[in-house]
Amino acid sequence: MNKDDLLKHIAETAYNVGFGAKKHFATYDIVAKAPGWISLISLAFGIYALVFDELNTKFISATFIILGVAGMYITFYDAKKTDYINSGVALTDHFNELKRLYGLVKSSTGSLDPHIQKLEEIERQYTQVGSSHQIALSNWYAHYKFFWEQQIGWIDEQLKFKLLRDKIPLSLSASMFIALVVFIYFIFSGDIVVTICSLKP
Repeated sequence: MNKDDLLKHIAETAYNVGFGAKKHFATYDIVAKAPGWISLISLAFGIYALVFDELNTKFISATFIILGVAGMYITFYDAKKTDYINSGVALTDHFNELKRLYGLVKSSTGSLDPHIQKLEEIERQYTQVGSSHQIALSNWYAHYKFFWEQQIGWIDEQLKFKLLRDKIPLSLSASMFIALVVFIYFIFSGDIVVTICSLKP
């Protein structure tokens, strides 16, 4: 394995490790914060519904029932909340090790064998950390946390991330496209006016 191949291998491993860390942090954030937000929003709308009759509709009631079910779904992950944060921290440590290793290899003029052994050691360790069972939407949130919050220029140097292919999840792009198609359909069919009017009490 030459230096260029090793640098690319380190970058690929760092992407897997770093994204895995962010996915664990994303699950932790959703489990820790979402129930509070759901409760606050539900309480606020409940209070406003006492004042504004327009908020007493079947649509809004159904929406808050769905939010309540989502809150129950989130609580299933609450018991393992600490595991997610601990795994995220451990994976971040491995990510930082890989960043240091990348710098060492890049400036190396000698044998690459010690660096290859170090990479193999990190790969053995990181596969034993974490959980493959993550909460819904954690993948979207992890993309944001990894690509938009974290400094990953050294990985991008090797992997050349693209906006639509890498930085925006395919499932998010597909969902937005479907929502746009449905919206355009309602606009041109005239049914959107009927739909909006049907929401009125």
